Amino acid sequence: MQREDLVDLNAFLMVAEEMSFTRAAARLGTSQSALSHTIRRLEARLGVRLLTRTTRSVAPTEAGERLLGTLRPALDDIGAELASLSQLREKPAGNIRITTSEHAANTVLWPVIERLLPNYPDVHVELSLYSGLTDIVAERFDAGVRLGEALAKDMVAVRIGPDLRMAVVGSPDYFKDRPIPTTPHDLSGHQCINLRMLSSGGFYAWELEKDGREVRVRVEGQLAFNDVRMVIRAALSGAGLCFVMQDRVEEHLASGHLVRVLEDWCPPFTGYHLYYPNRRQPSAAFTLLVDALRYRG
Repeated sequence: MQREDLVDLNAFLMVAEEMSFTRAAARLGTSQSALSHTIRRLEARLGVRLLTRTTRSVAPTEAGERLLGTLRPALDDIGAELASLSQLREKPAGNIRITTSEHAANTVLWPVIERLLPNYPDVHVELSLYSGLTDIVAERFDAGVRLGEALAKDMVAVRIGPDLRMAVVGSPDYFKDRPIPTTPHDLSGHQCINLRMLSSGGFYAWELEKDGREVRVRVEGQLAFNDVRMVIRAALSGAGLCFVMQDRVEEHLASGHLVRVLEDWCPPFTGYHLYYPNRRQPSAAFTLLVDALRYRG
């Protein structure tokens, strides 16, 4: 492989990811015309068209998609190896990108990062908050955070948090004229606040379990949100019952502003795990963060 091949392949990857010559040129610090020339040179050398260009968009051809499938992991490996050279420095250094949910970021990741970073000024961490599943390899993240250990075979999972519990709660005012539900079936007679999942677009089915019996309840009510904070706020106002992580409402339960029901239907479950490809060569900075996050409870 010639040196110019690496330059041209990197240019192609940038254009394919951005789906725009203008944005890719800005990221590469070059002109749009120079970038177009680079892509044409690469296509001429390979003898195939890699990108389909229109006045509005740019997209990989079938040959381009095939090249991307090989190129992304290969360049990720090179980047990881270069990052690992930071082990030769006196202190770890480098950038770490993690995709995570808002809840995991606030309860698990941030408390550790807040303590760690002041001692390592050359380590930079980016948290991308998204509740859906993310292809961390394709999206060029170093790691992701997910509940449980059900991960692909090519992933390493490291537990970073304690067991968690869900809670069905409502305000005392809500229960003034309503009976306390004692089984999941009783929820059909209550106003329940729905949560729309950003990943699937549908409402979250309340997952309840008792003595090994699992029940998924599709609840109904006047309100629905795509943000847990608004769900809790509505429950505090007396608008209905909600189903959320217990630690999100501990303060309100302790103060009596919310009342917990169906507690025996909400057993603990395995908490958050950090996951990343097992083929990556971790940098000193990444190893440092993983060790700091590792749950030892």
